[in-house]
Amino acid sequence: MALIAGKTMIERMWRIAKAVSSGSDAFIATDDEGLKRFAEDFGAQVLMTSPDCVTGTDRVAEVSSRLKYDIYFSLQGDAVLTPPWVVGEVLRAMLGDPSIQMATPAVRLIGKALSDFIANKKGGNSSGTTVVFDKKGDALYFSKALLPYNRNEESADRPVYRHIGLYAYRTEILQQLSKWTEGPLEKSEKLEQLRALENGIPIRVVPVDYKGRTHGSVDRPEDVRFVESVIAREGELL
Repeated sequence: MALIAGKTMIERMWRIAKAVSSGSDAFIATDDEGLKRFAEDFGAQVLMTSPDCVTGTDRVAEVSSRLKYDIYFSLQGDAVLTPPWVVGEVLRAMLGDPSIQMATPAVRLIGKALSDFIANKKGGNSSGTTVVFDKKGDALYFSKALLPYNRNEESADRPVYRHIGLYAYRTEILQQLSKWTEGPLEKSEKLEQLRALENGIPIRVVPVDYKGRTHGSVDRPEDVRFVESVIAREGELL
């Protein structure tokens, strides 16, 4: 409910979800009655979930057990700089290929974005996840480390993709994921999507274009100033 450039974070996220052209409905899932009332006041559909949900996937899985959709997209409530077309690209990939059980976006880093990312990693920064994928587009691995390793530091062709931590699921896979426990890779990297890979569930990686927009979310209170500066510089998404 933090204010970001005059509008609360939760309302911003709901409006982003509503603007996704490939989506049919947008819901806010929460276990907080106060947030429910607040969201309903600006017109959102709200679903109450159990306070025992450990992860966002658990919360969306609970929602999917009560609704009748084939595909669910988990749009996290702090991802206020997510362009609606990024979500739309992932959903279109799912809709166009019934064999895809789970999908997620990634953006290729080039130029200054790549050099800055590499510098942050060398400085010990754990934020930012990279992903490598096969020729079909299915993820091989996600890591907080820089992937792929580059033996030639001067290579300009290094295919570094930053993973955007948003997911689309088909209902059956979503229900399975919520029942499985952490595996050793997930425990080590603290990356929930590795649960799917450790259990043999392919994840389609959808390369997306931010069209000059800056990626970011509100992970800490001090991040509000950062996203406000981005909005002031680049304008509102909607």
